[in-house]
Amino acid sequence: MEPSLSNVVDGRAIAAQIQKELAVRVANLKGSGVTPGLAFVRVGEDPASKVYVGRKEKACAELGIVSETHVLPEATTEADLLALIAKLNAAAHLHGILVQAPLPKQIRESVVFSTVLPTKDVDGFHPVNVGKLMLGDPTGFKPCTPAGVVELLVRSGVKTDGAEVVILGRGNIVGKPMAAMLCQKGNAANSTVTICHSATRDIKAHCLRADIIVAAMGVPEFLKADMVKPGVVVMDVGVNRVSDASSKTGTKLVGDVDYKNILPIAAKITPNPGGVGPMTIAMLLQNTVRAAEMKAN
Repeated sequence: MEPSLSNVVDGRAIAAQIQKELAVRVANLKGSGVTPGLAFVRVGEDPASKVYVGRKEKACAELGIVSETHVLPEATTEADLLALIAKLNAAAHLHGILVQAPLPKQIRESVVFSTVLPTKDVDGFHPVNVGKLMLGDPTGFKPCTPAGVVELLVRSGVKTDGAEVVILGRGNIVGKPMAAMLCQKGNAANSTVTICHSATRDIKAHCLRADIIVAAMGVPEFLKADMVKPGVVVMDVGVNRVSDASSKTGTKLVGDVDYKNILPIAAKITPNPGGVGPMTIAMLLQNTVRAAEMKAN
């Protein structure tokens, strides 16, 4: 990461600022006798999931949110997982529940996400919260990664009003909710949004027209320098592990953007790591604090 460059959007610094703001709200909650509580549920021993949950636990501890982690074996049945979620739904000390994806193949993610109470769904995946997002209803919880991208745009001074936005990827976690957020009426929105995917004809032509590109396809360094216009704003959501003979592990993590070659062209660009990732955690913390505030009121 090169935070000294004025066009690099420092996700770690912006996430730290949001956590400072949240610390005041947590202190106010604790002053009224409420300690925000968040439950993590992890099924199996997926290495990436263990790392992600560990980071979220650490962030909770730093902010004063009480977290608890429930780890179930890989062979856990869907019924057993749903029974645990029912207990967490009923637990008065918990304001948020996060079930870490991916889940083993015998468990349907859609059923699991629908079972978490909408008022505790700090991931923003329950159909009620998805519906509220589509309707522009601010009382729901927004998915953390696209919400984090919006915060990066706002806090970096990027104008979204009337902007041409291209989203690479149509997934339920980033692509679709990202489009819904940016095309709404209101602040940090009002964009003209195009979603590109594997069946899109001439993705390059769409990208060259874009003022803002959000890359969330899961294809290593898919977005190349010849696909963007000068002054573009690029948000890289991708996390891909690729071979790297120079690394001790033999692999390295890269995004969906050819960062090195787009860096000189872009008006703003997120590094990877250090861009969108820290914001995802910051938005999870924000949703949890808000869930506690809603219950307290």
